[in-house]
Amino acid sequence: MKEISGKKYTTFKVSDKVTMYAVRFKNQYQMAAAGHLFIPNDMDRKTKNPAIIVGHPMGAVKEQSADVYASNMAERGFITLAIDLSFWGESEGEPRNAVLPDVYAEDFSAAVDFLGTRDFVDRKNIGVIGVCGSGSFVISAAKIDPRMKAVATVSMYDMGSANRNALNHSQTLEQRKQIIADAAEQRYAEFIGGETKYTGGTVLKLEANTHPIQREFFDFYRTSRGEYTPKGASKETTTKPTLSSNTKFMNFYPFNDIETISPRPMLFITGDQAHSKEFSEDAYKRAAMPKELVYVKGAGHVDLYDKTDLIPFDKLDAFFKTHLK
Repeated sequence: MKEISGKKYTTFKVSDKVTMYAVRFKNQYQMAAAGHLFIPNDMDRKTKNPAIIVGHPMGAVKEQSADVYASNMAERGFITLAIDLSFWGESEGEPRNAVLPDVYAEDFSAAVDFLGTRDFVDRKNIGVIGVCGSGSFVISAAKIDPRMKAVATVSMYDMGSANRNALNHSQTLEQRKQIIADAAEQRYAEFIGGETKYTGGTVLKLEANTHPIQREFFDFYRTSRGEYTPKGASKETTTKPTLSSNTKFMNFYPFNDIETISPRPMLFITGDQAHSKEFSEDAYKRAAMPKELVYVKGAGHVDLYDKTDLIPFDKLDAFFKTHLK
């Protein structure tokens, strides 16, 4: 582990009560995943301690939102690990920004592998937090990895439904088929060495007719509030998946069999003003007990990425202290 010096970072701060380390570990497919490991300074490393893995929003990196949650939960006494998903940030995977939800889920299991083999971690008490798209990835992972003892999601996006149907099921089947056709045609271009194209993500500048949801994301990803460009990456393509791979989400159904996670507990947190709350509500409806759905009054989707005055850390703290003994 490599200790990272300094206490001020682009989108988050590290308390003097916590030390942050840069770590790398391999997933099952021998791809190196990168993470920030946070350890409370007063923790007894000679004993076994509970730990929490945190995943970033889709298109983001660990420095954007995941580290906010990891650093704050570490202040509350947990070992925490914020990870970069494969193909994003400092984790391996080519081409960059590729979509492969099964590997994203695998990254969380690999993080359990890493934490569960540390002398100071209690491998029987490891939980997960997924923010935005990672909410659906941690559910996908937990369904087949019982080592994840407690699952929390915040501002969750079901990346499968969001791509198949769009918000509020506003996308028609014909529109979906056109997206699939465009991606398939782009595969030919890239196969013969053509330029990689990107889709979705956050716009680079605001126009008079920019949609309010895009404005919400712009305020985080394209301003000093949350902007972050990993080393070797281009600002032009941050947050944007590759066009030819993004259709992989069309085959992604993370909420199918979600009830099989029981009796492990699930906590769904969403803003009561969030454009994405339909996904947390859907997951809650399908999940078996024990489960809880929490609405944060006055909060939108992106508000819960980094606004520590709105993020219900007390609720997360109580949830994990109850279920990670």
